[in-house]
Amino acid sequence: MVFHYFVEGEAVWGTYAGGHIRMGNQVGRVTGPDSIELLYQCITTDGEIRAGWSRSVVGVDEAGRTTLSFVWGWLSGAEGGGESSYVEVSPDCVSA
Repeated sequence: MVFHYFVEGEAVWGTYAGGHIRMGNQVGRVTGPDSIELLYQCITTDGEIRAGWSRSVVGVDEAGRTTLSFVWGWLSGAEGGGESSYVEVSPDCVSA
């Protein structure tokens, strides 16, 4: 899964794709010095439409890369939720 995030003031938005997700987008806000909350929607490779929410703690690892640790859940199109962690990668590592 590859995410592209943008931040302007307290606004956060982005796109994502990979695995079972054909394409998705998200919008949210900064909620604290190291936290964000997002709403997201996507279409799966099976043509299903889903929507959900997440709350994240933003950090920095030993190599200086941004990290995100999410608690998330589905609002529509699926049930359940979970926890996910992501780490920043160099644009050179991401194929288009």
